[in-house]
Amino acid sequence: MPRRSKVLSGSLIAGALLLTTLGIGGVASSVDGPPASGAAPAAAPMAGAAHAGHKTAASTRAAADDPDGDGYIPAEPPVTGVEPSTKEPPHRYFHEFQANCSVSHTRPDDPIVYPQQPGKSHDHTFMGNTTTDAASTTASLSAGGTKCLAPGDKSAYWMPTLLDGDQPVLPIGPQVIYYKAGVTDYTSVRPFPKGLRYVVGSPLQSREEFRAHKGFVEGWECGDSFFNTDFPTDCPEREDVQVNIRFQAPSCWDGKYLDTPNHQSHMAYPVVNPGTNNNICPATHPVALPMIEFKMAFPVNGDLSNVRLSSGEAWSFHYDFFNAWDDRTLKALVDHCVVGGLQCDARGYDQTHPEAGAALNENYELP
Repeated sequence: MPRRSKVLSGSLIAGALLLTTLGIGGVASSVDGPPASGAAPAAAPMAGAAHAGHKTAASTRAAADDPDGDGYIPAEPPVTGVEPSTKEPPHRYFHEFQANCSVSHTRPDDPIVYPQQPGKSHDHTFMGNTTTDAASTTASLSAGGTKCLAPGDKSAYWMPTLLDGDQPVLPIGPQVIYYKAGVTDYTSVRPFPKGLRYVVGSPLQSREEFRAHKGFVEGWECGDSFFNTDFPTDCPEREDVQVNIRFQAPSCWDGKYLDTPNHQSHMAYPVVNPGTNNNICPATHPVALPMIEFKMAFPVNGDLSNVRLSSGEAWSFHYDFFNAWDDRTLKALVDHCVVGGLQCDARGYDQTHPEAGAALNENYELP
């Protein structure tokens, strides 16, 4: 992996990461790689900046699969020679599939932000992989179990735990995690590289930043109340009513790193292609990947005055993703459903297009 020729000071990198975390942006975008050979990896101590608001402000240990401990985990091999696609394939309203995953456990760990530091994070609700903890690596997740319907999805998904008073409120049953095309040319979307990880949003964001976030879909919703930055005050107390949130992740990758010190700058949201209404990846992040969308349902309603997140106020909602899919299974679902322009369930089956068949068998495995 080539090193950049221009070295930024540790204070500038730290400031850039903090500005990015707070939604100010701009400065950190110029940091496109680790320090030049021989320079001190000043950014590493700030690896926890994107999750400040935990018990302590910064990570002091590198991930076990970070080769030199500088916060940058290079993709091996990197994806090169890709240009953002401006093609307009035949219009298809849907190009997605679901990863239906249940809660596996809760724990005050975060293997992305606080690797190898158990108990240092605020409490998280983990879905999918059953082994996720502070020591998790790509290899350990790949060897673990899963509570996703597809056995090939060993990925780890997590978010701050929702609390009613001091009692955790955990989503019940498989939750909906969409894998969609975030760009107009859905045929250009390729599977996640194994080991890719990132953080969506920040516990430090303000109410206004949460509402203006590019991943904001409908905010907190309950009954007929939508687009809330706080928990709804008019949530009906009925058995069939739950508090929901939908939030989308960036889907454009730089092709270079599986992680970066602020756990965000290797990913970007699509942009509008000038002169069109089409979404494309920016030139800095030209590789189109699936756009993950969390659609979480929490079994609580009625009086929400005592409801909060372990990370703070309702607008501190954020989530993490660590890819450990079986490569062949993920590729089959992406190719069949996203590239194929279908609206698939967790088997990769579109009920409105039965003639297309399914990507997986009745056991959610490759046939």
